[in-house]
Amino acid sequence: MSPFIALVLSILSLAISAQTPDPLQKYTISAPGINATFIPYGARLTNLYVNDRNGVPQDVVLGYDDPADFVRNDQTVLTYFGPVVGRYANRIKNGTFTIQGVTSQIPQNDNMGRDTLHGGNIGYDQRNWTVVAANASSVTFSLLDQAFEGFPGNVMTYATYSVSAGPRWTSRLVSIPLDEPTPIMLATHVYWNLGAFVDPTGSTILNHTLHMPYAARYIQIDNIEVPTGGIGSVNRNDNSTSYLDFTSPKQIGRDIGSAINGCGYNCTGYDNAFILDRPRYSGPEASDLSMLTLRSNSTGIQMDVYTNQQSLQIYTCDNTNGTIPVKRSQQHTGDTTYVEKYGCVVIETQQWIDGINHPEWGQDEYQIYTVDSEPAVVFAQYDFSIVG
Repeated sequence: MSPFIALVLSILSLAISAQTPDPLQKYTISAPGINATFIPYGARLTNLYVNDRNGVPQDVVLGYDDPADFVRNDQTVLTYFGPVVGRYANRIKNGTFTIQGVTSQIPQNDNMGRDTLHGGNIGYDQRNWTVVAANASSVTFSLLDQAFEGFPGNVMTYATYSVSAGPRWTSRLVSIPLDEPTPIMLATHVYWNLGAFVDPTGSTILNHTLHMPYAARYIQIDNIEVPTGGIGSVNRNDNSTSYLDFTSPKQIGRDIGSAINGCGYNCTGYDNAFILDRPRYSGPEASDLSMLTLRSNSTGIQMDVYTNQQSLQIYTCDNTNGTIPVKRSQQHTGDTTYVEKYGCVVIETQQWIDGINHPEWGQDEYQIYTVDSEPAVVFAQYDFSIVG
């Protein structure tokens, strides 16, 4: 037995023996200017506080006050508030793929059974992860995926979250296939509102300024948001794609009215996978440059995202409808505030959506892993600052 395999088995044994007694127990980590809370259910972020321009801590992510509500949500509307999604994030056309001549069929849990979303009926978001390490500024969860949802083989995944002065939140997802070749594409699924609902302007993200300087291309989709295989270019001079152009800073709400059917049939808003084409002095998986900047005028909070992934899925909460109240930490008036349409934005750092069904894209080395390959690593760093 190789030393590496022996080490993996040793860690695996430790993780299995260290069962988390309560999957809804809160773990809070903190550093100067930032604190974040997680629960083992979905390895999920439930709260993240950073200071606004007045030095007041603001909770800038959506979720629930009672952790049990995440479970209730998953049994009803299933919004994916704050968890890790996988084994394969986003969509798989027809719920099927073929690797080395072996075809797998995953439950088609989206669009009335026409595709797979975020790993199937019970993805990583609905699994009880194990806490394997925790201290004042970091927490690590583990999950042994025993061929869940029909995916081939067993996979061991570690999710490590840490906070540090800056303020900064760092997320690192590491997945190790233990036997069979398999697709792996994880993502954190956090709903952001940097305005933190502090005023009417901060109750949506329409006035947030978004900048993705290296996102000049996007993956074209059909009317159920499954990739067609086409790759499009954003063009500020072309009315058919200019609404997708965030290569220069732009308020999200400026062109959102033009995003008709851009997020699927009869949907107006963003739910698109943007390709990250880093400059030649960087690298395809380099995390040395900010891939996305988001800021709110309501609070002055700005967030810069650094990642080793090659795509960003941007979803502007086009389907929220004012039925879910925001957390107590986000209630700033005498009346209850609810999450309205465009009340948040999801930023998924990931590889190209459904790349396992499009070999012409050359994504296999970033999405298909074996016992002989490097582990799958999703790195994302979120730096917060104040502007204005």
